[in-house]
Amino acid sequence: MIIMQKPIIILNYKTYMESTGDKGRELTWAARDVMRETGVRIIVCPQTPELFHHKGYGIEVFSQHIDPIEPGSHTGHVLAQALLHCGVTGSLINHSEDRMPTPEIKKCVDICRKHGLTSVVCAESIEKVKEVSQFKPDFVAIEPPELIGSGIPVSKADPGIVRNSVKAVTDPDVKVLCGAGISKGEDVKAALELGTVGVLLASGVVKAKDPKAALRDLVAFK
Repeated sequence: MIIMQKPIIILNYKTYMESTGDKGRELTWAARDVMRETGVRIIVCPQTPELFHHKGYGIEVFSQHIDPIEPGSHTGHVLAQALLHCGVTGSLINHSEDRMPTPEIKKCVDICRKHGLTSVVCAESIEKVKEVSQFKPDFVAIEPPELIGSGIPVSKADPGIVRNSVKAVTDPDVKVLCGAGISKGEDVKAALELGTVGVLLASGVVKAKDPKAALRDLVAFK
């Protein structure tokens, strides 16, 4: 019998109205409550202008983006040190909706490591997973772009890309997450069975009629 580990759930708020302002804070409270009920590690990723307002809620908060910069003249960019002041403990990097050149991905991972931030690099293919895993991020999330927001989980649509992404990462300190189309507990279970440690998702929870119930369903699989 396979004993399933507790998954890591990273919830990306994107720029949905359902996760903006007061609704975003309510979503963070809901995620915190489910985390406390279940013991599952849940991480939320609010919009950059709102990060400070999610500080101190008793749940990990990641940024949706970070720029490969040091303090200086970089108007409009996201500085690692500023994220730290907001209580942020990590960041997504190279999401499919905010792609970055490979050298900038590496620099962002290095900056995160330097400042004690957890790095989650998104990758669209097995080849990209293999490439970015060499930078030694904390996590690599495999997310075929065509399945993002589709409601069709990559773990079902193309389990081979998940399985082979896990095999492509040779550093045991780099963990693989499954993204794209995740919305149900059975999707999380499938992702874990394929060798990942958890999932990165957005609309399946953010746009659900009852986000707290959706989160509970994600971690209630057997």
